[in-house]
Amino acid sequence: ALPIFMRSKTCVCLGSGGGFIPRLMTQARLDLHRQEIFEGDASHNWGNIGETYVVDAMNGIGGHVDWFKEESFFRTWFQPRILNTTTEDAFHNYFVLNDIKIDFLHIDAGPSYESVKEDFELYTQLYYENGIITIHDTDPNYADKYLITNEVKDRGDFDDWTGPIKLVSEIDETKYEKLNLFNFGIVKNKPASTGLTILRKK
Repeated sequence: ALPIFMRSKTCVCLGSGGGFIPRLMTQARLDLHRQEIFEGDASHNWGNIGETYVVDAMNGIGGHVDWFKEESFFRTWFQPRILNTTTEDAFHNYFVLNDIKIDFLHIDAGPSYESVKEDFELYTQLYYENGIITIHDTDPNYADKYLITNEVKDRGDFDDWTGPIKLVSEIDETKYEKLNLFNFGIVKNKPASTGLTILRKK
């Protein structure tokens, strides 16, 4: 709904294990063309209706992707522009070099505070005035209640994903409108989401 309401053409997703968010970004742009709001060539990423970028180093940090093969459903049907590198490298050596400005930015790459803060500080430099930013995994209630078995702790392969929570708590609300979509405990005895925060510059 967000890219449809905001008429987002250039959509960037930082990190995407299942490709779900960039699928929705592309579908929204196609729907805007069908509604004759976007005009011209409707080619997914090379026409006049904008493009969807996915930046993912695919190094296992923060999760694993399931769509990297060219014959995957995601790549076959939604045809994103994939940057198989770190978010920092993509920023300096692709987005800045190509003077790309972003209408809709979704941050869901490295889960550490240092990583998510760097992504926010870098990519908001490329952000259009009326653009939207979403940050995943921001609900502190979910993080506080999430149980980890001792075996996982002992193996040391659990990633601390509380970085987005800390970053969102530091957002200057004199500069950004902020909407937290948290649902922990709304439906008792059912799974909750990890939370999503929506930001827009004032």
